[in-house]
Amino acid sequence: MAKVEQYHAIGRRKSARARVFLRPGSGQVVVNGQTGDAYFHRDTLMMILRSPLVTTETNAQFDIICNVNGGGKSGQAEAVMLGIARALTLYNPELRGVLKKAGFMTRDARVKERKKYGQKGARARFQFSKR
Repeated sequence: MAKVEQYHAIGRRKSARARVFLRPGSGQVVVNGQTGDAYFHRDTLMMILRSPLVTTETNAQFDIICNVNGGGKSGQAEAVMLGIARALTLYNPELRGVLKKAGFMTRDARVKERKKYGQKGARARFQFSKR
């Protein structure tokens, strides 16, 4: 059995994690066993997901297979985007400069702030009554 050439990377965003596999192919996207359009529903999320491939002009060279869990659809799409960018640097280290300049290599570290005791939320307070 011939070994399939593929590049594997992990992307994270908020509480979402994505394991991304790039395989030589025609540009298909498979997310958790479904097509990318069926899983993400919105065109904007698919545009975010494909943006590293479009920037490096490798859009039709790879099939993307990814497993995502945690978070919402938007966080998952951005996690897949980071995973694709990292996998592309494994494929060709010279693409790193282009991806870094476009901002795809930076992990967005913003996460939900925790709720504080004695308060309604992270920043919101309970309503104050003077009388």
